[in-house]
Amino acid sequence: MEKVGIAIIGGGPAGLAAGIYAARGGANVKLFEEMFPGGQIVKTHRVENYPGMTGGPDGYALAAALEKHAAEFELPVIYGGVSDLKLAEDKKTFSVNGEAYEADAVILCMGAGPRKLGNPEEDRFVGAGISYCATCDGAFYRGKDVAIVGGGDTAVSDALYLSALCRKVYLIHRRDAFRAAATLVDRVKRAENVELVLDSTVATLIGEDRLTGVTVENKFTKERRTLEVNGLFVAVGILPRNELVAGQIELDEGGFIVTDKNMQTNIPGVFAAGDIRNTPLRQVVTACADGAIAATKAVEYVGMK
Repeated sequence: MEKVGIAIIGGGPAGLAAGIYAARGGANVKLFEEMFPGGQIVKTHRVENYPGMTGGPDGYALAAALEKHAAEFELPVIYGGVSDLKLAEDKKTFSVNGEAYEADAVILCMGAGPRKLGNPEEDRFVGAGISYCATCDGAFYRGKDVAIVGGGDTAVSDALYLSALCRKVYLIHRRDAFRAAATLVDRVKRAENVELVLDSTVATLIGEDRLTGVTVENKFTKERRTLEVNGLFVAVGILPRNELVAGQIELDEGGFIVTDKNMQTNIPGVFAAGDIRNTPLRQVVTACADGAIAATKAVEYVGMK
């Protein structure tokens, strides 16, 4: 069993920032990432609100910059899914690629994933008209008609991104006002090929082998309308990736990990950072800040053992 001082699980902005701080601090640290560094920002068209990054870099470029920065401090990155994670107070153990590890401290940075609509036909159309990432799949719908469901920053940003590719974009939201930033809302309202479908929800999905349309229902009048679209992009929120720790650690009612201001959980030596924790704001800048705090406190914790 390999011994690690600090194990960071997850290679998004929180995990990479934690890795930079821990490696720079001389800690015996390893980062474990299931797929590729960057997390959700890799799927983001533009990051307009990360301080100092003028011009709105694309998420992939920002993720690559974070990865390169971590490499400058020789942060070891192990690619593979973590399993059998046990978060006891005395020692933390887990496996990756069949190898067993023991860590003095763990920083949980697994992030969060897209929330689904909950339509019984939804899974049937995933990859055949339904997508949860406009920047990943938007190019497949160039010149076509699409719809987006949601009312936050992601949904409105996706509508703007798709408006430059698609012939027509319907933005479906269950309320008459958006949660998104006012600047984004102003821009989407000015977009000529974006139609707002407000106070409405998706009632049915239409199609055989592929999605060919959706029926939306106004929640007040109950009037239904069919939108003939080739694609439906779902941006209705996120769910924490807490499968590794559920039942072991304190979670809030939404399933997010509860931490204090030091990113410390209810188990000594276990910290959480980024979208996986109960934070009032889930942005790249806050994830990086979380990671920096978690790593600093983890280094202190390991030093006191």
